[in-house]
This record gives sequence, structure tokens and C-alpha cells, in this order.
Amino acid sequence: MEKRNDERAQKRERINQMIRNEEEGVPSFAKHTLFSIKTHHDGYGVILEKGFSGSAYKSTIFQLEISEKQHPKEEKQTTSEYSNTGFAFFGKPFIYGKQNIFYQAKLGAGQQRLIGGKGNKNGVAVYAVVVGGFSAGLARPYYMEFNIPGEAVKRKFSEADRDLFLNPERIIGGTGLQLGWNEMKFIPGVYGKAGLRFDWARFNQVVSAIEFGFGFDYYTQKVVQMVDNPGRNFFPTGYIGLVFGNRK
Repeated sequence: MEKRNDERAQKRERINQMIRNEEEGVPSFAKHTLFSIKTHHDGYGVILEKGFSGSAYKSTIFQLEISEKQHPKEEKQTTSEYSNTGFAFFGKPFIYGKQNIFYQAKLGAGQQRLIGGKGNKNGVAVYAVVVGGFSAGLARPYYMEFNIPGEAVKRKFSEADRDLFLNPERIIGGTGLQLGWNEMKFIPGVYGKAGLRFDWARFNQVVSAIEFGFGFDYYTQKVVQMVDNPGRNFFPTGYIGLVFGNRK
């Protein structure tokens, strides 16, 4: 009987602590599921996050991220031709000199820590987020369509086709997402990031936040993205993201 009374008292205390935390702007939930869209100076990505609370102030989080990393020298262009009637016909956009499209699939784990509660329903909760893990780099050859005497051909870069690939007068346009998927090269690596998450959602069950941070990616082989530009192993980046989800 005494043991049962102690268990009931502990349960009441946990409930009372959760109520006090809610009143003070400290969410008390067992888990959360978040989705975020982020942009950074060299690309963009989407993230799915699952979190499990160890306390009202700390959660263990797991993230799956899919992103594309772009080269600073990338610039989209279009070609145009004029018909006999004077109308201009534009080709598909392309990136001159691009050799590979570089995707990333990341799986990581880390922590989220509450460093500033809302104080009231109209306030903002501030979280520190640190994540690191494995990154699968995927380099897909970049194809373009070219005009050669008598036909139109689709080619990726090779030294044998250098003069054709880098001749603006022969370029018709890009090929979009059609080609190169069965030629992707896998490049393993690691990544890490740290940021601050600002949650302004009116109700604690809902997450509506913006996140700022810095990160890095390191790959075991150099990644070549542009013709005549050296490949890189290390990619530092800053990012900003919109985060949405719920807590339970």
C-alpha cells in the first residue's frame, strides 16, 4: 500500500511539473516530428526530423536530409532563335560549363536544447540544435543538347567532346532530369551542423519556427562540379530554414 501511494505521489508530481512548465513556456512532450525546407549559399534541401525528449529542456533528434549543392560559378542561361515571323524561340535553361550535379543524402543524430522559453503564448522559444552523421554524396553527370550538322545530340562532358561541350554556338539547351541517373557516382562523407531554432507557434503542441546555422560536409574524394575548376572535399556552408511540425 505504501509503495502504491508513493507511485501515485510521484505521478502527481510529474503532472504538476508539466503544468508548471507549460505555464512558464517550457513544452513538456515525449516526442516531435518536424519537416523543414532550407536554403544555403550553395544550394537547398529538405529535412525530416524525429525527436525524443529526455527532459523538458533536452531532446535527442534524428534527421534525414536530401539536398543539392551548387557551385559558386553556376549561372543559368538560355539560347534563343528567331523564326521568319520574328518570334523568338527559347531553348531549355542550361548551366554553361557544368560537369556534375551533386546531390547529398544525409542521416544524422544530435540534440536539441531549450535555451529560452516563450514566457507566454505570444513569445518565442529558442533552441540550440547540433547534428552530425553520415553523408552519401551522389555526383550525376550533367547532360546538354547540342546542334551538330544534320542532328541534335545529348552529351555529357568528356575530354573527347570538350570543344563541343564548351562551344556556346552549338548549345541548344539543357536536358532537365532526363539523363545521367544510371551513371551516378557514390562518394561517402560526413557532416555536422549547429544552429539556433526560433519557435513562434502560439500553441506548444505545434512547431512553427525559423532556424539559422552553420555546417560543413567532408567527402573522401574530391567532387568536381564545373569544367576546369578543381574538385573539393570540404564544403562549409551557412543556412536558413523554415521548420514546421507537431509535438506529442
